[in-house]
Amino acid sequence: MRIRKFKMNESGLNRFFGPLEAKIMDILWDGTEMAIKEVQHVLEREKATNFNTVMTVMNRLVEKGILHKRIEGRKSLYKPIHSREVFLHTQSKEMTHELMNEFGSVVVNHMLDALEDVDDDLVAKLEQKIKDLKKE
Repeated sequence: MRIRKFKMNESGLNRFFGPLEAKIMDILWDGTEMAIKEVQHVLEREKATNFNTVMTVMNRLVEKGILHKRIEGRKSLYKPIHSREVFLHTQSKEMTHELMNEFGSVVVNHMLDALEDVDDDLVAKLEQKIKDLKKE
């Protein structure tokens, strides 16, 4: 599962997905395996949403390797392949590697500059990680 487009000007899941995809993923990550109609009902609490549109988006998420589809009788049930945490971990790791490969030390400098805005626990974890890397 590799998200090809990362949108800098968006936030949260919208950085990885289109708006409807992000809402669908939020619904499925918060719940259990669901049918299209069930997802549509949740979406309609906020805004009228066409069943065929929801079906198309969910099936595209299957094609992208984000959702798993299981047939039960006449109903298709969908669930995320990975948890939200695993997805975000994988995507952030991939982005970091891509940035490092393309921009090298410039990225590290920017990340270190950003540490001014974080808590001491994160800095301590980073220091420990550097020590561990030096031992290897």
